[in-house]
Amino acid sequence: MAAAGAAVAVVLLVAAVALDWLFPPDLSRLSDRSALVVDSNGRLLTPFTARDGTWQLPVTVDQVDARYLQMLVAYEDKRFDRHWGVDPLAIARALGQWARAGHVVSGASTLTMQTVRLLEPRPRTIGAKLIEMVRALQLEWHYDKRAILGMYLTLAPYGGNLEGVRAASLFYFGKEPDRLTESESALLVALPQSPEALRPDRHAAAALAARGRVLARMVAAGLLTAQAVAEATTQPVPGERRPAVHLAAHLAERLRTASPESPFIRTTIDGNLQAQLEGLARRYQLKLEQGATIALLVVENGGRKVRAYVGSGDYFDGGRLGQNDLVQAVRSPGSTLKPFIYGLAFDDLLIHPETIVVDRPMRFGDYAPENFDKRYRGQLTAREALQLSLNLPAVALLNRLGPMRLVGTLEAAGTPLRLPEGVGAPGLPIALGGAGITLSDLVTLYAGLADGGSVLPLCYTDAAPAGAPVAIMQPSSAWYLTRILEDMPPPPGMLAPRNRAQGRTVAYKTGTSYGFRDAWAIGYDSAYTVGVWVGRPDGSFSPGRMGRDAAAPVLFEVFDMLPRPQGAPSIVFAAKPPAGVLQASNADLPLPLRRFDPGPSALAALFAADGGPQIAFPADHATVDLGAGAGDGRVEPLFLRANGGHMPLLWLVNGNPVASAPFKRQAQYQPDGAGATRITVIDSSGASASVEVWIQ
Repeated sequence: MAAAGAAVAVVLLVAAVALDWLFPPDLSRLSDRSALVVDSNGRLLTPFTARDGTWQLPVTVDQVDARYLQMLVAYEDKRFDRHWGVDPLAIARALGQWARAGHVVSGASTLTMQTVRLLEPRPRTIGAKLIEMVRALQLEWHYDKRAILGMYLTLAPYGGNLEGVRAASLFYFGKEPDRLTESESALLVALPQSPEALRPDRHAAAALAARGRVLARMVAAGLLTAQAVAEATTQPVPGERRPAVHLAAHLAERLRTASPESPFIRTTIDGNLQAQLEGLARRYQLKLEQGATIALLVVENGGRKVRAYVGSGDYFDGGRLGQNDLVQAVRSPGSTLKPFIYGLAFDDLLIHPETIVVDRPMRFGDYAPENFDKRYRGQLTAREALQLSLNLPAVALLNRLGPMRLVGTLEAAGTPLRLPEGVGAPGLPIALGGAGITLSDLVTLYAGLADGGSVLPLCYTDAAPAGAPVAIMQPSSAWYLTRILEDMPPPPGMLAPRNRAQGRTVAYKTGTSYGFRDAWAIGYDSAYTVGVWVGRPDGSFSPGRMGRDAAAPVLFEVFDMLPRPQGAPSIVFAAKPPAGVLQASNADLPLPLRRFDPGPSALAALFAADGGPQIAFPADHATVDLGAGAGDGRVEPLFLRANGGHMPLLWLVNGNPVASAPFKRQAQYQPDGAGATRITVIDSSGASASVEVWIQ
């Protein structure tokens, strides 16, 4: 008899194992959950609804207030820690009550059985109840109590499209469930029993009564005192659902689009700083005219981690097109590219910060730029010209460097300029904002200045690769620029750092695009780089808004919110200047660096006897086929020819003198391969002409 019983037991055990293998617990409902974008510390920034439209935010036991857990177990399943998924005592009690009353008085479902019902919803029948019991035993076989409780906490219904205690806590109370009050805990214990009938935002009286029943049970269980319950009872229930958390919403949408299947994205954002700056942006936006907004970007220089990302002043402001991400919008940079022109000129030893440059009317072919204020300062140092953001010296430097030099440098750094539609090749107007760039790319470039001229891509997530640095200029040139930009006068209404108790030295540059469409301020210190853009998302004209007045004050306010840098981690802020720095007055500079002469003034060119030299061949913007693409390594020579000008003539190709017949009207240049080439001819009076061609 014993052997037969043992055999039956073995058969039943084998059958149970086989059934378990054939029909494992179905946890698919846990996989269809809300995608979460969180900050660097795991704090929720922006969630996205699950595929079925519900807010199902995963949560673990460790992320929920301990008092709530105690109240939940005491109210729903007081022997949860002792049974195997089914509570025989609860079943016996429920059957006895049903037999005496003739109807169901109380249920016998354990938290494990309720979790099974949430995982695999079925009609409420006796057969379904038996299946729940078997599944509960199976669930307990596979998972420990904490894991099962975590499943319940994630799936329990709380009314509408809210699933899980975390979603309920955020939408009803506006906070994470790790710090609930007794009143809030009691309400969240009660809601899953009848989530639609007890919704506090629709049925406040029913919610209050249900919460009261839970609180009364807690006194009987010895978890709460009568006084604590009396105090909790005085608290109102939430009268409405709060909106979903939307911090760094523009970045969250961008990352979610890039990784649509990822359920969890941890960013580099500092959640507290992000909330502060979004508040600042909303307040500042109220000062702007209708349709205008603001965008902010904060990057920690070490590792280029993005710490705050504000794509617009208010994501939900439709009148200002708030859902447009202005951090990634291509806009005219105004004068914010001038430091990079100067940096390349420092690299090429065209100028030094103390070199004398000339601010006067000049014409470059048919291009005759003017200063913003229509005034000219005459002779001044390169340092002063950049600090005053004068247009003519910057254009003259770019004319000598060649626009392709600047464009190529920025493109190699991963921050390309976007030329206006229909413009085939970059020209001198890019010095004054005649091309497009994004706020994120500008901040990337200025963070490179803070790192000695070494540019790295920005890092938005903790999983992003660091990338390879690209040197856009020598450390000495970046050091010169930092010294110049940190001596910029403060924005209107602000004291200089040395006159403030907690003054913070910031190297910064402002910019204003044509028509006052875009106002910029980009600044950095040894620890952070900050970018500010102000304008209208549709690109329309703005009434007299300039970078110095509109964006720079916000830039300094943002820096006041940031942790102060410790030490000098950046090379350009080191006490000892990097190699190559020449600290000297103009009189002590080498003779070629004392003065930069851009050539004759516009007036002199106008009255020149023959109008200065002109390059007859090759034509500007021409493509010249010299066989560079043939693959045999041979490239034919390029013949150069000029008309006019005062002899002798000096030929330069890409800034280097041409060795063959250098002082005649005709010269021959031997290219070393395909690519963009700048050709310049200078006559004895200093007049010059340049063309850019593509050799193939």
